[in-house]
Amino acid sequence: MNATDSIAGRADPEGAGGQNDQEFPDVPQTVDVGVAAGDGAQRCGLIAIVGKPNVGKSTLLNALVGQKISITSRKAQTTRHRITGIRTLTDGQGGGTQFVFVDTPGFQTKHSAALNKSLNKTVMGAIDGVDLVLFVVEAGSFTLADAKVLSLLKPGTPTLLIANKLDTVHRRAEIAPWLRDMQERHPFAEFVPMSAKNPKDVQRLLQICEQYLPVQPWWYSEDELTDRSEKFLASEVVREKLFRLTGDELPYTSTVIIEKFEEEKSKQHNRMVRIAATIVVERDGHKAMVIGDKGERLKRIGTEARQELEKLMDAKVFLELWVKVRSGWADDEARVRSFGYE
Repeated sequence: MNATDSIAGRADPEGAGGQNDQEFPDVPQTVDVGVAAGDGAQRCGLIAIVGKPNVGKSTLLNALVGQKISITSRKAQTTRHRITGIRTLTDGQGGGTQFVFVDTPGFQTKHSAALNKSLNKTVMGAIDGVDLVLFVVEAGSFTLADAKVLSLLKPGTPTLLIANKLDTVHRRAEIAPWLRDMQERHPFAEFVPMSAKNPKDVQRLLQICEQYLPVQPWWYSEDELTDRSEKFLASEVVREKLFRLTGDELPYTSTVIIEKFEEEKSKQHNRMVRIAATIVVERDGHKAMVIGDKGERLKRIGTEARQELEKLMDAKVFLELWVKVRSGWADDEARVRSFGYE
């Protein structure tokens, strides 16, 4: 077994069967990622990250890009937009590989509200015309929700089975028969058991993805990390803190609208940004929940969001938060579009 096969294998019955009677091996020492030829050639391609809600897609995107650009939360359906993350690895000779990742919302099967229809439309659009698909599931698990997402994938597009959260699997010998079962469900190009929290696993995945990207000029400059604006990232950061600090009490239909995003001159700071954001909830009870006792929860949401935005934007940030009730907005197609959903 070579180094690559110990973390990822060609997805065929023989490849999976080789792991059947032994514990799945640990990830090997990492190797440098880059164009193997080292001749200044450039590779570039589009990679869609798909899966049901809450399987770790956004965490994986952030790890692949090398910096947080997509919000993460234990609450299902945190991601709502098609978010592009960019990672460029150079070979020192003007070439290298540019990975353009698309993190999608988890495909919704339980509800038919206008918001969910918009999210599912985003998923369908993201997997059309990409060079590679990363189908993310929890290692050792396959549910009806996973099957629904898998049914959307086109056989003609190379697809890697990303068995995420491998660190939570205690008996790794059980992974091999599960992998064989997964191969019968879809013609995966390769299977990659991993943990998005393990840097060695992430670097190995980059090396595997590189093989599927065409030789062509890069689409973005070397230092770009995302095609989303700072205003968009501000709304995402506030929404992440909102969900993390309210737990399961607050419905996922709550959203954040940026009312003002202005850069101002400052003698004290190299850069200063003033942001006003509105947290939109569906009921008065939700509003009270977000504000908290004597406004403490809203204050904490604002403080944590501001601190993270200052790091992301390398600026002094002044953040003002408001909470408003807009009943039934997630079922109103016009309002869903007005709030920035496709």
